[in-house]
Amino acid sequence: MTNPLISVKHLKKDFGGNEVLKDINGDIDAGQVVCIIGPSGSGKSTLLRCINQMERPTSGVVDFNGVDLAQQSDQELAKLGEQIGMVFQSFNLFPNMSVVANLKLAPMRVKGMSDEEATAVAMKYLTSVGLADKADAFPNSLSGGQKQRVAIARALAMQPKVLFFDEPTSALDPENVGEVLKVMQSLADGNMTMVVVTHEMHFAKQVADEIWFMADGVIQEKNTPAELFDHPQNPKTQDFISKVLVD
Repeated sequence: MTNPLISVKHLKKDFGGNEVLKDINGDIDAGQVVCIIGPSGSGKSTLLRCINQMERPTSGVVDFNGVDLAQQSDQELAKLGEQIGMVFQSFNLFPNMSVVANLKLAPMRVKGMSDEEATAVAMKYLTSVGLADKADAFPNSLSGGQKQRVAIARALAMQPKVLFFDEPTSALDPENVGEVLKVMQSLADGNMTMVVVTHEMHFAKQVADEIWFMADGVIQEKNTPAELFDHPQNPKTQDFISKVLVD
């Protein structure tokens, strides 16, 4: 039995007196795709941010590749953070820099790559998301779907061990959603470890190895997509599934 890449144990997060995450436990194996679903306000995005330490948990353990992130200094976390890619719903691209410059920035500054090396890496990943022809374009000239694909390529350029996605399609027009999900599907097919907070139920059902259903700051149910969507056990899961369209 191999050790999980990420192991979350008794994770809690309070904001003031508001307990947002209550005793979260879960393992994520290398190469696994975990989709986190649930109603708005259930703590999904906070869980993602606590696992990657963008938010420091109030208590509990987040073990990443054998290291408890909660016990690391900011400097140590920054080094470990190179192995964890994050894709946000709002792209977070630098508008004053070309697409290729956006991708080269972190590999050069953080990893110390030469300009030539970083350019080669950037072009590799722009090609993988179908946007090599946009290398010299600026973000404001791109559609939302193209911006999100650039954001995915930028995360990949750091060659992380895991990619986190926080509702990556929620800010997109409907016609742009498919192109982003197609890239994510190809990453899953290539055994990229992925943790995806999503409202795209069809994507979750097709791509995830495991679904975590969250409500009220708790993982109410975990299962394979087939079991969770077709035979939900928890009453809160049953109620949620009955309200979302899953084909």
